[in-house]
Amino acid sequence: MDLSNSPSALSLGLLSPGSNQVSDDSVSLQHLDGKQPVPLELLEPRSRKPESNAGAAAAGAEVGEDEDDADVEEFRILGHCIKRRRESESTSSSTSSSRRVSSASDMEARRAAVRSWGNESMSVADPDLFEIMGREKNRQAKGIELIASENFVCKAVMEALGSHLTNKYSEGLPGERYYGGNEYIDEIETLCQERALAAFDLDSEKWGVNVQPYSCTSANFAVYTGLLLPGDRIMGLDTPSGGNTSHGCYMPDGRKVSGASIFFESLPYKVNPQTGYIDFDKLEERAIDFHPKILICGGSSYPREWDYGRFRQVADRCGAVLMCDMAQVSGLVAAKECASPFDYCDIVTSTTHKSLRGPRGGIIFFRKGAKPRKRGTPLSRGNEIEYYNFEEKINFAVFPSLQGGPHNNHIAALAIALKQAATPVFKAYMQQVKKNAQALASALLRRKCRLVTGGTDNHLLLWDLRPLGLTGGNYEKVCEMCHITLNKIPIFDDNGTITPGGVRIGTPAMTTRGCLESDFEIIADYLLKAAQIASTIQRGHGKLQKAFMKGLQSNKEIVELRTRVEAFASQFAMPGFDF
Repeated sequence: MDLSNSPSALSLGLLSPGSNQVSDDSVSLQHLDGKQPVPLELLEPRSRKPESNAGAAAAGAEVGEDEDDADVEEFRILGHCIKRRRESESTSSSTSSSRRVSSASDMEARRAAVRSWGNESMSVADPDLFEIMGREKNRQAKGIELIASENFVCKAVMEALGSHLTNKYSEGLPGERYYGGNEYIDEIETLCQERALAAFDLDSEKWGVNVQPYSCTSANFAVYTGLLLPGDRIMGLDTPSGGNTSHGCYMPDGRKVSGASIFFESLPYKVNPQTGYIDFDKLEERAIDFHPKILICGGSSYPREWDYGRFRQVADRCGAVLMCDMAQVSGLVAAKECASPFDYCDIVTSTTHKSLRGPRGGIIFFRKGAKPRKRGTPLSRGNEIEYYNFEEKINFAVFPSLQGGPHNNHIAALAIALKQAATPVFKAYMQQVKKNAQALASALLRRKCRLVTGGTDNHLLLWDLRPLGLTGGNYEKVCEMCHITLNKIPIFDDNGTITPGGVRIGTPAMTTRGCLESDFEIIADYLLKAAQIASTIQRGHGKLQKAFMKGLQSNKEIVELRTRVEAFASQFAMPGFDF
């Protein structure tokens, strides 16, 4: 050890051959400045006094001291006496062996701790969470699920979501990752991309797909980020008319709600308040004046077909990219049970968990390759070919602009769902979804209920509760107490004023559990009974939610209806798990 910076400038060391020898095999204290080394001397054995006649006890004690002295050696360094215990060869070997045993035992204990932590079931590792999740499983199994944007996934999708794929980090695209070890992750994502194109019958030379978005909102914002600059204009269906907040949304006081409106300038188009259908004449007029860079079709609560051809005409007139958010109807599109946006749109986004019956996430399709020649363009104007430039911009927007590593467990689960979506069994499922929606709409109309647009063309319908004097929020709460889940929506009145007077009802989830048209006739009766209960409570306590909630406590009619609902729902199997 170098002590050159210490005041004493001393070091301990063995004298090398050729140096001034102090004594054979001695240890010296060496001055680093070259002064004569100071030898370390073993002390002479201490002289002992002659043995006295103090008795056997004193003699025995002195013998013990002699034995202790034999195990101790003393050194004198700079006038100081230092003692240390001599280690015999057997003691040293025993100590070393003991240390090895102790070390091995410690390593095994640590390994056991890791194994114990890593292999505990949830019921053992976190019984509190396990109990809460068990109650949610029971709620799903014993309730009637009518939220149009929810569904139940199959066991295979659940297995992929809960698999070891969640362990892998894989920023980037297949073949272009920022981390190693992605050979099989690349295969999974590539397979998912291929299945996405196949499910919607798309040519890989003309369409590309990104399966990494965490949600459809993320997918939509990636499109805006890739194609627009901050402040550029977008135009989508007004949220109270059935649009989605990710297409731009403002509160009545002008406050911006979504990122689409915060970072970009958005202007909505609306439905006709008398008919509930999109007013294309006003849409076109506003689009030509506003001149959006992206025109968005698709929404969250529109029960009719989308006229994509008409949207294409408007987009061409104002020079906009035409984007469709088909989140609600993607399963119908895959099954060819509704009009396809791919025939007219430049970009198509979707969730993957609604009518598509996959895991929760998003997906983006985009055109690529050569653009078709515009109609009316003279052939003499040159032979230059224009190409779509969406692929690189959108992929870069997803990563690294907006997201980090993709969720590989979700991508694998999506691959499973997309494989199923391309089968005849899935087509039959989507046909039944539409039949059930028609049956429910007919049952409600026969009971003098008012539906927005008078019915449905897809998997959802909008029930206007204003003729019953109910608000959507109060009715939703009564249904929830009865184990029926649906969601409140705003409704346009005849003067165009927005009122929270309706609910949205969808049929995919209960169709997944096996319900047919006759079952939705029964569900219609439950919905009417819930409306009667809500009207009774509202008459007694008023519409205000706080007062209304008091009327729900210990209501016998609610308890009776809940019992009927649970008995009905328990007849149908739950995909993915037993209950």
